[in-house]
Amino acid sequence: MLEYDLAIIGAGWAGFNAALKAKELGLKVCLIEKEQIGGTCLNSGCIPTKALIQSAKTYNTITKSANFGIETQSVNLNFKKIQERKDKIVQQLRSGMQFMLKGIDFINEEAEVLPNQEIKIQGKIIRAKSVLIACGSRPAELPNFKFDHKKIISSDDLLNIKEIPSTLLIIGGGIVGCEFASLFASLGTRVAIIEKMPQLLPGMDAEIAKKIENIFKKKGIMVITSGDALAANFNDYDLVLLCVGRKPNTLGVDLSVDDYLRTKQPNIFAAGDCTAKIMLAHYAAYQGEIAAHNIANLGKLKKADNRNIPNCIFTDPEIASIGPSEEELKSQGFDVKTYKFDFMASGMARIMEETEGFIKIISNNKTDEVLSASIIGPKATELIAILTVAVSNRLKIAQIRDTILAHPTLSEAISGALK
Repeated sequence: MLEYDLAIIGAGWAGFNAALKAKELGLKVCLIEKEQIGGTCLNSGCIPTKALIQSAKTYNTITKSANFGIETQSVNLNFKKIQERKDKIVQQLRSGMQFMLKGIDFINEEAEVLPNQEIKIQGKIIRAKSVLIACGSRPAELPNFKFDHKKIISSDDLLNIKEIPSTLLIIGGGIVGCEFASLFASLGTRVAIIEKMPQLLPGMDAEIAKKIENIFKKKGIMVITSGDALAANFNDYDLVLLCVGRKPNTLGVDLSVDDYLRTKQPNIFAAGDCTAKIMLAHYAAYQGEIAAHNIANLGKLKKADNRNIPNCIFTDPEIASIGPSEEELKSQGFDVKTYKFDFMASGMARIMEETEGFIKIISNNKTDEVLSASIIGPKATELIAILTVAVSNRLKIAQIRDTILAHPTLSEAISGALK
């Protein structure tokens, strides 16, 4: 029987980072994964999606090259090569992750959790002092809509199509739905998106959601909010993408966790999407590291209570936020002050020819502390880092406003919003 201090099931962002942290803390670790290392993020989520989005963005920039004084005879879109580039990036990162696991036993098999911290793998039994379950999530279905993986497809399926569809219906206007709508519209697909809630990106700042809806409509995307997918005629579309959230994988174990990521079963912890908390790769990595610390230091536990989590959406233009929306803050009774800056006034945004959007920063009117921020515009997913530091460290508006940011840059728009 193989014995370890810690056995981790799932080599996605939570499990992988937990394994590295546990090794750093001196534990003997095995990492078990039935599929590919990297989980959803690397293999069917963040990385492949953004690789395709970057190709689409490059294509759009080339088609507008005359605006920059560069004349081209023709532009050819080779979707096969776009997919090959995506796959190559995934493979390179996968190899890099594998290399980082030196000193950790990586077991590429399916695992079954048994009582007393025992795990069954291919007829063999592994015993560990502690077990961390980080088995991720999968695309969710609806009672009236099930994946057939031909016409009605998941985001996993869409990433691996061979040809660009002429028409695409997207059911679900959340982050995944909006990213794919933006991506395929950029590649020439006629896209429609149906969201049952009154706005795209439910939970996002209402002003940001309205802005991206208007931008989508300008690009020819049909947007239906407060919509009923049952009313749509699927025969009008080549593909129907169902993206209404994700469902946690559980391995048949109750993975509800406390503030320290402990399950109700002794010495079994859980982290990442399978805990059904915040399904973001960077939050999963955070949870994984906290879980590893707690497993190595059972007498000195840390709470996984950092809720200052940036949210990034790779539409065109990009969207990012940190902290509660303006609507949420007001409903919580905060007296808020709002600051805004339109990218039309940014020199760098004009140089880039990406002037759609704005920065919105919200402070506590009584204490001047930055409570939240939302951005829609060029490089929003990078710019939010500055405001994440501000919200996390409870900085005051004056501290940001009086910081000298370089010119000409997009980042100077943050201090510009506060003038």
